[in-house]
Amino acid sequence: MGTYLITGANRGIGLAFCQQLRDRGETIIAVCRESSSELDALGVRVETGVDLSDPSSIETLVDRLQGIQLDVLINNAGIWSRTALDDPNFEEDIRKLFDVNTLGTLRITRALLPQLNKGSKIAIMTSRMASIDDNTSGSSYAYRMSKVALSMAGKSLSIDLKPRGIAVAILHPGLIATRMTGYQGTPPEEAAAKLIDRIDELNLDNSGTFWHANGEILPW
Repeated sequence: MGTYLITGANRGIGLAFCQQLRDRGETIIAVCRESSSELDALGVRVETGVDLSDPSSIETLVDRLQGIQLDVLINNAGIWSRTALDDPNFEEDIRKLFDVNTLGTLRITRALLPQLNKGSKIAIMTSRMASIDDNTSGSSYAYRMSKVALSMAGKSLSIDLKPRGIAVAILHPGLIATRMTGYQGTPPEEAAAKLIDRIDELNLDNSGTFWHANGEILPW
């Protein structure tokens, strides 16, 4: 059994990760800005007040986790925007999503690296909407661009961390039925189960792969 840190853990797929990993006996550190009654009911360790766009809150989290070694870091937290070309908040949205989805994920990963050992794993939740080859519908500039950059960060991490024995998965969960998507798509519990399978299968030989939750390798 291992210790898993999961960001964005208070609802949706993050909550489903916490539930399923707890049920199989893993130690869970659930990280979020604010907890939820569903998360509190799990009886796992919950760390609140963590905002990926706020470096000081990440520093505080690291201080609270001193001495804890992490087997798996699941970077699940992120935000969504439909930003179109004529959106009046076009530039503001792009900056905001880059700050949270891209820089935020990289911030917390870098901050927690001293607590990852040889054999540890990092999972990054990106999106098929970040696939340039797969983009046939356009728009959603802020989200697509932030996730493309996140996927590139994940690929670079897989190369930089391989000598340290740390593997990195770049994962697309699918369209998940959460508040973000208007509750359309696959139930979070179903997607989380498939993503856990991908994380379990992750090793140094397949590190840096861009996977769909169902195991399909996606085009960049």
